[in-house]
Amino acid sequence: MRTGPAVGVLLMAHGSPDSLDEIEPFLQHVRGGRPTPPALVQEIRERYRLIGGRSPLLDLTQAQAVALQKRLNGEGQQVHVYVGMRYWHPFLKATLTRMVADGLRRVIAISLAPQYSQLSVGGYQRALQAAQTELGVCVDVTCVASWHDHPLLLQAFAERVQDAFARLPADGRAQVSVIFTAHSLPARVLNEGDPYPHEVERTAAGVARLLGLQHWQLAYQSHGATAEPWLGPSLEELLARVAAQGQRQVLLVPVGFVCDHMEILYDIDIAAQRMAQEKGLFLTRTTSLNTSPRFIEALADIVQRHV
Repeated sequence: MRTGPAVGVLLMAHGSPDSLDEIEPFLQHVRGGRPTPPALVQEIRERYRLIGGRSPLLDLTQAQAVALQKRLNGEGQQVHVYVGMRYWHPFLKATLTRMVADGLRRVIAISLAPQYSQLSVGGYQRALQAAQTELGVCVDVTCVASWHDHPLLLQAFAERVQDAFARLPADGRAQVSVIFTAHSLPARVLNEGDPYPHEVERTAAGVARLLGLQHWQLAYQSHGATAEPWLGPSLEELLARVAAQGQRQVLLVPVGFVCDHMEILYDIDIAAQRMAQEKGLFLTRTTSLNTSPRFIEALADIVQRHV
């Protein structure tokens, strides 16, 4: 066994296929082994084709890991940052195997979804525990449950909004409709007491407060392909409402996501943009956090608090 730092950081994300040929097996992982209807495979394949054939999720998450490790070790610590995905390579099990081989005794696990839900962040945590059980290893894991209102995260989003305001025409800034968005979940989470909707609202409200925004709205995007009700209002509903009210400038602020991936590059940049144009709306969005220095600073502070 190689010697290495006693503490490691694990950044966990959803995962995405690396090519169009991997979409069907990827969807099978997402669906728990159930086969995917061919029509749905073709639909998702077309979405990936439209954003260039693959999502940048893994590349950006690895870049975030590199930036975070540099930030942490620049303060004299010896911490290695790893990346593990729930539904595609590098799977959490493979990453945990590597961490154990590197001699880690303690792991700080951070899901790159700031707002907690049993269906999302809880799923990452259960997958990590299952990986430990399958490998027969016992590592001291600290899971960061939620960081939706971390001051530096809110500042990072606020900086992106300020950048977006600066790009708008001066006469359009006062009239722009600001819509915060997050990934939708089945509406049953409300009856189950899941904190997700409350935490999404707190993130949006925190960013709005930093910016001094008096008027803003919240929408849920990227709902799944099931018949059950999903959290709302949906982004589609809110765009239709804004257009019906005679407003023309819309700024989307995706506060449920921390990097570019399918939900940004297709769901917003293609699908929502298409709908906005049909309704006579000028729609823009904030740049994703990706490796924003303020965002990396937020992650570093979270790690330091737990170390």
